Amino acid sequence: MAVKKKVPMRKCVGCGEMKPKKELIRILRTEEEEFVIDTTGKKNGRGAYLCPQKACFEQAVKNRGLERSFKQAIPQEVYERLEKEMDEIG
Repeated sequence: MAVKKKVPMRKCVGCGEMKPKKELIRILRTEEEEFVIDTTGKKNGRGAYLCPQKACFEQAVKNRGLERSFKQAIPQEVYERLEKEMDEIG
């Protein structure tokens, strides 16, 4: 009997939908309090997940999804940088 591997699910901080971890973009807060996009999904730090769609990113900004995930305020320039990086990925 084949063992079915459990797919790790994560919740998008924009739309609030549960999706497989591999389909989402991980936003990471490092020990240096920097916010980066973790393309590998394996870096150390506190992570929040977003769908790769621009609509989800905008929703996360509007409903303060990232602030809630990281339990801290996020500077506007961080959002601008993340938006640029997401445009490059998408």
